[in-house]
Amino acid sequence: MNFATYTANGETFYGAVTEGGMIALNAVFPQWPTLFDAVQASGLDDLEQAAQILTVSHTDFDYEMVMPNARRILCVGVNFPDRNAEYKDGSEQPKYMSLFPRFASGFTGHNRPLIRPPESPQLDYEGEMAIVIGKGGRRIAQADAYDHIAALTLCNEGTIRDWVRHAKFNVTQGKNWDNSGAIGPWLVPFKDVGQLDDARIITRVNGEVRQDDVLCRMMHPIRREIEYISTFMTLQPGDIIVTGTPTGSGARLNPPQFLKPGDVVEIEVNGIGALRNTIEDEVV
Repeated sequence: MNFATYTANGETFYGAVTEGGMIALNAVFPQWPTLFDAVQASGLDDLEQAAQILTVSHTDFDYEMVMPNARRILCVGVNFPDRNAEYKDGSEQPKYMSLFPRFASGFTGHNRPLIRPPESPQLDYEGEMAIVIGKGGRRIAQADAYDHIAALTLCNEGTIRDWVRHAKFNVTQGKNWDNSGAIGPWLVPFKDVGQLDDARIITRVNGEVRQDDVLCRMMHPIRREIEYISTFMTLQPGDIIVTGTPTGSGARLNPPQFLKPGDVVEIEVNGIGALRNTIEDEVV
């Protein structure tokens, strides 16, 4: 059973996703006012048990970013074997992973538009798997890493490419434009290693496949990501790690193909689902 944050009739809810609609769970668990709170309390199993005896509460709703109040979102860059070569700078594949922070305000939900700002036409897509930490820890061994994952979701790690190059040592200002990316549609509880080890990620733009790869080809596998990140910071329940994008982003095509209003981007992973977003220009 999957769980999402959504709005209906002007109110925000979280609940269980069914074919017939949403089963709101906020009122059932007042101690967990948001889905983030439920994850922090290791409550996904409780949510599933409650939803099994409840009926659909909303059939007309809009998805929100899956955890709008997520406090820490850490992204891994250049993590597939051919991604480093895309930069055409003559550098060898890095020994250590590239990391940068993103903030929840930079993400919207499923079926909502990514926003292209007037300051740049270079809005680009990056299809990625994201993991949600369920059990905190420091210096977590790779052998134990999967035990710390609560759920999986998808991310379009939308990027304003020219703003990434504004600074010498960071990409923060190109990665945090309001509603430039998306996370969702839902949280899928992590119950089997095959959900990650056998996962294939595909990104389509207007139906055309732009990215297609398998997570097992990552240079820094997810077990290693958890080990490495937890070396220097204590991972906490509710933390999101966006694990890296394959080759094929719009900036790397010849000529580059950035997103424009009317485009539709879909990111799909077997067993997780598909995250779909349109593109709109910001109204200023």
